[in-house]
Amino acid sequence: MGARVIVTEVDPLRALEATMDGFEVLTMKDAARIGDIFVTATGDIDVIYKDCFRLMKDGAIFCNSGHFNVEISINELQKMAKSKRLIRDFVEEYTLRNGRRIYLLGEGRLINLAAAEGHPSAVMDMSFANQALCAEYMAKNHRKLEKKVYSVPEKIDKEIARLKLRSMGISIDVLTPAQKKYLSSWQEGT
Repeated sequence: MGARVIVTEVDPLRALEATMDGFEVLTMKDAARIGDIFVTATGDIDVIYKDCFRLMKDGAIFCNSGHFNVEISINELQKMAKSKRLIRDFVEEYTLRNGRRIYLLGEGRLINLAAAEGHPSAVMDMSFANQALCAEYMAKNHRKLEKKVYSVPEKIDKEIARLKLRSMGISIDVLTPAQKKYLSSWQEGT
């Protein structure tokens, strides 16, 4: 939608992937200076921290989408702020001592849960279908399954995706027998 997306990353492989995918990669401190909206999605603590708050623009907005409300150092933010007020549901304005205002969404909790009215039915139908078909799979295969966590079988995921696309009126191509054979072989090509 025309946004300039910047990725901050600690894993060199992920940073390289982001770069190769066309994203700009910066440190969190460097991104804090120029960003307008920040979304954490790490599962770690203190991803947005004291030094970042000091560098953010007036009007910067930030939220967490990755883990409990520990990704954003809220305690440090509260100590730095000269005031805090709820300006609307799920939006807290922190006025820093230098007069800049920055906005925390959803109290730093998972934004898609804390500030939402639930997932749309267009998402939940797939989730429930996955649960139902996986329960059926476990019931039918319980004798040969070990007591451990399993990923959803690819066959189930693909069937749900196929049904969802069909319900949306979207058609996709299907591999021909010759294409399937080629993809499963190694005898042709370089």
